[in-house]
Amino acid sequence: MRILIADDHELLRDALGAFMQSEDGIELHTAADFAEACTLLKGEWTYDLVLLDYNMPGMNGLDGIAVANEINGVHRVALMSGEASREIAEQALEMGAIGFIPKTLPAKSLVNAIKFMAMGEKYAPLDFMTAEQEEINHPILDKLTNRERQVLHGLTEGKSNKEIARDLELSEPTIKLHVKTLYRKLEVGNRTQAALVARDAGIF
Repeated sequence: MRILIADDHELLRDALGAFMQSEDGIELHTAADFAEACTLLKGEWTYDLVLLDYNMPGMNGLDGIAVANEINGVHRVALMSGEASREIAEQALEMGAIGFIPKTLPAKSLVNAIKFMAMGEKYAPLDFMTAEQEEINHPILDKLTNRERQVLHGLTEGKSNKEIARDLELSEPTIKLHVKTLYRKLEVGNRTQAALVARDAGIF
């Protein structure tokens, strides 16, 4: 079976690669972002399973599932994440994903889950899907006002100050002020770093 794993964390790709290569009959391909994954999907290979990281660059959350499902030859797309909630997992399954894998899953269970999905079996860990959901209270959010959170959300979507200003019905100079405050509170030097901090924390 041929499997594609797309994740922007090199250590995770290497670790999964080591786990999977110990299994007979598995050919593993990897991609560092969603664009690279799509390039591979449109190439000469077909995959028994495509495993996509929820937070990697270009994925746009759940949108990547729909995009990957529309590419010829792709029949099984699954989502993995270290931060996504049960609600996100449920939405992924509703959109046609064959499964959801939390990155906290033990290595052996993770490998088995990937093999099950590659063979056409749906998978989502029961304890994760039935666990009581805790209210998200990330330390980063505690630092920010509601307006700053809205601006940060815009940054994670790659929007310009002008676009954020239009969305929030504020002036562009006001957005610039909020962005400058975000840099200070998040201890970053530019909008890309601010977006990465938010994404890596699983806030948006």
